[in-house]
Amino acid sequence: MERLVGFVEARPELDVVAVGRSLAVSRARFGHRAVVVGETREQLLGALRAVRPGGAVAAGSVAFLFSGQGSQRVGMGRELYAAEPVFAAAFDEVVGALDVHLDRSLVEVIEGEPELLGRTVFTQPALFAVEVALFRLLIHYGVVPDYLVGHSVGELAAAHVSGVLSLGDAARLVCARARLMEGVARGGAMVALNAGEARVAGWLEGRSGVDVAGFNSPVSTVISGDEVAVLEVLELARGEGVQAARLKVSHAFHSAHLDAMLAELTEVARGLTYSAPRIPVVSNVTGEVVEEFTAEYWAVQARSAVRFADGIATLAGRGVTAFVELGPDATLAGLAGECLAGVEGVVVVPVLRRGRPEKRCLLTALGAVHVHGVDVDWAGLLPGSGLVDLPTYAF
Repeated sequence: MERLVGFVEARPELDVVAVGRSLAVSRARFGHRAVVVGETREQLLGALRAVRPGGAVAAGSVAFLFSGQGSQRVGMGRELYAAEPVFAAAFDEVVGALDVHLDRSLVEVIEGEPELLGRTVFTQPALFAVEVALFRLLIHYGVVPDYLVGHSVGELAAAHVSGVLSLGDAARLVCARARLMEGVARGGAMVALNAGEARVAGWLEGRSGVDVAGFNSPVSTVISGDEVAVLEVLELARGEGVQAARLKVSHAFHSAHLDAMLAELTEVARGLTYSAPRIPVVSNVTGEVVEEFTAEYWAVQARSAVRFADGIATLAGRGVTAFVELGPDATLAGLAGECLAGVEGVVVVPVLRRGRPEKRCLLTALGAVHVHGVDVDWAGLLPGSGLVDLPTYAF
């Protein structure tokens, strides 16, 4: 590393992209790796100087995590759309399939006001579009998942990219689900509790009007249902010193409030064609790999608690060591990190983060998984053909 720093410092005329390309494509990939990200020569040199010896790459599988509702943000994907042609082409194709079922352009919604994007009828299709485009972008750069898991609507993105549903069928199901969920009666509430499944079960015992909406991690559970009942549990939890917060949602998702829409959702789902997954998908309903998707599954999935924590445990048990979140923020990365606390040899990374430059986030994520042992097509990321005659290894 010292030789490389000295070499670049002594040659200010060097093209840093050519240096990066030479390091990525003309050198052997050893068991100890480092990737630095920067926008200027000075940033890259500073990052190189800061590199310290680390552990060897881990052998394991890769899982993609598809975000659910709540992670959306205005302008999500805009910077990648401008910088990455593969992302842009995929996004346009998916939006074209979704717009058939919507009363306004999804692009206008994503670029519009937060209130409009926050409407479920648009939120879920918008997340689906961004996540499918991110999937195709990562595949383009050589990062291929061994498993997929989504959170609520994220599972529909997982099902599509795994080959279960064609784009047209997936778009129809996503938009129907979003429309039907928005159409249910308002008046419910959802609360996030910093408590595990067993403790929350004790608070809910004998209490009507409230369901568990999600088991997100060993220390994160979401409840949903009638406003009065849900807020009673919130106060009960706070009374025991547990952090609890009401979520900013329009409906009580994954609760009995959705029962009235399930028959119509099933009817829509019965008009679709299902294929066997080409990439294994872990179910929100069971936390295990789905052997076969059916039309009836999607109503159960919409109504049941999201067993995300169980899904992460299943993936860890199957040898997954790299968990990559595909979505507009780091919501699932944080939850997966809680699920994997104390587990050595794993990396959890989001492809995008709210409030941070999207291209830099992408490169940082690819660097993190590469250091962890995942193959990345750096030649595609560092365009051009020029190489630099770099210093040789000390050995």
